[in-house]
Amino acid sequence: MKLLRSLASICLLAAAALSVPTQEKRVHHQADLSDRAHDDSHGFKYDHEAFLGKEEAKTFGQLTPEESKDKLAMIVVRIDTDKDGYISHAELHHWIKHRQRRYIEENVNKHWKDYDKNQDGKIAWEEYKNTTFGFYLGEEFDDVEDKATYRSMLKRDERRFKTADRDGDGMATREEFTAFLHPEEFDYMKDLVVQETVDDIDKNGDGKIDINEYIGDIDTNKDGYLHNDEVAHWVVPGDVDHADNEAKHLIQETDTDKDQKITKKEILANWNMFVGSQVTNYGEDLTKRHDEL
Repeated sequence: MKLLRSLASICLLAAAALSVPTQEKRVHHQADLSDRAHDDSHGFKYDHEAFLGKEEAKTFGQLTPEESKDKLAMIVVRIDTDKDGYISHAELHHWIKHRQRRYIEENVNKHWKDYDKNQDGKIAWEEYKNTTFGFYLGEEFDDVEDKATYRSMLKRDERRFKTADRDGDGMATREEFTAFLHPEEFDYMKDLVVQETVDDIDKNGDGKIDINEYIGDIDTNKDGYLHNDEVAHWVVPGDVDHADNEAKHLIQETDTDKDQKITKKEILANWNMFVGSQVTNYGEDLTKRHDEL
């Protein structure tokens, strides 16, 4: 379902993609680790991004299998913090959480300089708005084919910015800007994440999602509509630790002697589950093309 939700968001903005700054700067990110079911028969991209972080996973895609395995062996040494020769669930869980936090930090750092124009260590709404939409604002988007979409983007971004701006001073600190770019990572942004999801799917604009607008198996009170509290249980389930689930998954799939911990040997024997390479990426591309036929 989350995949369908993401597709709905992408379709909404596709018409403007060439003119507005890249979507990762302005559109809500799905949580880096979602609760979608694993389907390793279609590749290990989810596992690679969970274990390495999204950006690092891309770099492994440029390596030969031998280079990938060598780098993985060095990573295993880092994960084994107590140096007992085993990777426990706790160690793997900690590593995955660390990689996800690092990805978010790097993503924020990459975009910070684009918006902090006066370099005062904060980003004002006006700085963000002018940088993202400035070319069009003075002309009221007159030269844009889909004016309504652009106006909707501006309104959506302003609402999100004001929600992230906890003290209401119109200036985003680095933490508040992180909440703006990655609202799914912050408890105080969850209502906004739910509202944005409703907005994306609610085609008739009545503030609810009816069954014709979406699949009905999360309509818990069976009244034929999805209300915000029902969407919240689906979008932000709250007590689900996806890093924990991924750590359990990786151990379960590679722990050959079933002692609930894994060795470097067991990891390297299943290296393509943890990291990619030129070969694994090629194989996943073939699988994807086959599925699309």
